[in-house]
Amino acid sequence: MQFAEMIRDAVGGKTPILNLNKMQDDPQRRKPDITRARTILGWEPKVPLNVGLNRTIEYFKRELFKSKKSKLVDL
Repeated sequence: MQFAEMIRDAVGGKTPILNLNKMQDDPQRRKPDITRARTILGWEPKVPLNVGLNRTIEYFKRELFKSKKSKLVDL
């Protein structure tokens, strides 16, 4: 719920978040355990969650803009 609220707030949404039954092919694990990556590879995440979330939102905004623009050109 907290992550859904972060996303909604980041995109400026006002819609209430609904907790619905999961879909049939919904992944069971949402938060991977990175202990092995840390231990074996010495890997640590480099991008904070809020930064990655904002980058992802900006990416999808650009993709939607390109998609809308290409549809206008196709007409």
